[in-house]
Amino acid sequence: MIKDQRILVVCPARGGSKGIPLKNIQPFLGVPLVARVGHLVAEIPGIDRAIVSTDSKEIARVAKESGLDVPFFRPENLSGDRISDLEVLTHALIEMERLDGVTYDIVVMLQPTSPLRKVAHVRDTIQMLIDGDWDAVWTVSETDSKNHPLKQLTVAHGRLDYYDQAGKQIIARQQLVPVYHRNGAAYAIRRSCLLDQQSIKGERTGALVLKELMVSIDTYWDLELTEFIFTKQKEEA
Repeated sequence: MIKDQRILVVCPARGGSKGIPLKNIQPFLGVPLVARVGHLVAEIPGIDRAIVSTDSKEIARVAKESGLDVPFFRPENLSGDRISDLEVLTHALIEMERLDGVTYDIVVMLQPTSPLRKVAHVRDTIQMLIDGDWDAVWTVSETDSKNHPLKQLTVAHGRLDYYDQAGKQIIARQQLVPVYHRNGAAYAIRRSCLLDQQSIKGERTGALVLKELMVSIDTYWDLELTEFIFTKQKEEA
């Protein structure tokens, strides 16, 4: 527990993935992605339970070896690529409360595809949730001005247009109000947010802005890039 809050970590890791087959157990500098989550969680005091939600026996085996529990297999109706984080986390929370006979106050989602996360990112996310009495806290990164929504374009039948018509008023990047994107390092969500509001982003959701470069892995290029960044960060530390 952390400040009397019982904490359940859920690592969602289904077997199906289109960009990289069995992406969640792809080696990252020799260590499977899902195993990196297990190793990191072991360094965070106060975590009451850490599980993987998967439909894959192979992912389950690797997860167990890393220290994550696999108390259930995800049902078939939660194994497709159109299943939301809300559905996966709600199922995991209800199932774990049934199996463990306890009530979990906070669910922390740690996706295997963010191997640049650090212990401090997870710890600070949980701490911010508790101290600020938020419904949820997400880690986010500031979006590069080149990728700002007001600089985005659409192409339909060869015709170019602004994604947002307000973009035609932008002359210099100094006119742009900073925007942020979720980076996948950590999500901390209260039980009431999941079950009562039925959302991973409640009415009051806090943002923990990370300055470090973060990459969420979807492709082999993402994997190679992230390994390069990780290695450079180690060299410069």
